[in-house]
Amino acid sequence: MDLTKTALSIELGSTRIKAVLIDENHIPIAGGDFEWENQLVNGIWTYSLDTVHKGIQTCYANLVKNLGQPIETVGAIGVSGMMHGYLPFDKDGNQLAEFRTWRNTITGEAAAEELTELFGFNIPQRWSIAHLYQAILNGEEHVKDLAYLTTLAGYIHWQLTGEKAVGVGEASGMFPIDSATCDYDEAMARKFNERIASKGYAWTLWDVMPKALRAGKHAGVLTEAGARFLDPSGTLQAGMRSESAAAEAQSCDLYLGQRQWYRPRERAGGYQALGGGLRRHDARRHGGRRSGR
Repeated sequence: MDLTKTALSIELGSTRIKAVLIDENHIPIAGGDFEWENQLVNGIWTYSLDTVHKGIQTCYANLVKNLGQPIETVGAIGVSGMMHGYLPFDKDGNQLAEFRTWRNTITGEAAAEELTELFGFNIPQRWSIAHLYQAILNGEEHVKDLAYLTTLAGYIHWQLTGEKAVGVGEASGMFPIDSATCDYDEAMARKFNERIASKGYAWTLWDVMPKALRAGKHAGVLTEAGARFLDPSGTLQAGMRSESAAAEAQSCDLYLGQRQWYRPRERAGGYQALGGGLRRHDARRHGGRRSGR
């Protein structure tokens, strides 16, 4: 089987992590899963990152077993996770607080009251910015050390590529999106930075948020560390091997935080990550959507 014409989908849902391999006709040919449940820890619904790592590797290994052949490369990879939430890290990549999932309704003071009034825009409790501001209002010690804030799908993409980026659809569950720029709303971000200026943090919102990328934008390549994160056996390769330096190789495109697929494009080189995950015409229509999802 020519695996360069396949696409690998990884979905981190609330009760299962799933990995599915589809062929060029979008027909599933193998799959694997890992069952998990969130835990209530100190009043927070959460999943540990150790369990995230174990689940990703287990469902991928089960997929390879069910396929019946080793996988050195695939034509595309898509990552989708539970949208929204709060995953904060310091400058050395250390997790600063438990992963706060979409299920938590603990940000009413920040989201339903202050931020909604400040922005003139409804901010649901589950959005990342609501969790961040609630942590600030709570006086949580870790906030001063914040260097990166992301979602579960953004975290997986970071581990696979080393890049701090999410598709614009995923980003719209972190902070309001300006539909004209398909990026975070600059005026609202400025208001937020002004609101927290008296705290004296060394960071602003622009410093800690992942890049919001439209469909088709370059978002990184699958690194050696990323390949080992997914496949500790060492079989999955970080780059596409070609018969000669000038040979045209099939890339492995990674689609960020979306569930829609399209056939990967031929490119020279190895694994290329793309932002957004929607077709270009869809990105224009949906990318800047300000929803309460």
